[in-house]
Amino acid sequence: MPNPVSPDATALPETVSTPAGIIFFDGECLLCNGFVDLLLRLDTAGIFAMAPLQGPTAQRLLPPRSDRAEDWSMYYLETAAGSTQAADIEETGTLYSQSDAAIAVMARLGGIWSVLSWIRLIPRALRNAIYRIIARNRYRWFGRRATCRRPSPQEQARFLP
Repeated sequence: MPNPVSPDATALPETVSTPAGIIFFDGECLLCNGFVDLLLRLDTAGIFAMAPLQGPTAQRLLPPRSDRAEDWSMYYLETAAGSTQAADIEETGTLYSQSDAAIAVMARLGGIWSVLSWIRLIPRALRNAIYRIIARNRYRWFGRRATCRRPSPQEQARFLP
């Protein structure tokens, strides 16, 4: 995975605890934050870590993005379970984006949510076209925060910078 590390990404710890993976979300998007709230309620086992796209974790582990709103939507970086070296995540993690990210997260949640992964049968081009329409209009349709989400003290352990 290409990885231009920005000098501002030094805040990322060398060891990152990621039970199943990291969900990267737009920290300013109300729709995205609603999805994160849902995941925090459903993921009682704590299999996911969350990180805003605007933070140093995303700068270090994700490929560069343009300024287009649809490029600032969801990514899911699936990792090996347990405490993992940040350098290992960069080398061995599987990165999903757009509709593939949402499907991979649902499948990983298990239970009734894995049933929704049937959406994978819809051609990726069509799924991603719909995803991009929503991503492009999400601020207008759902709203936007002036700043990134601040995790509550109870949520703090689930979030990466």
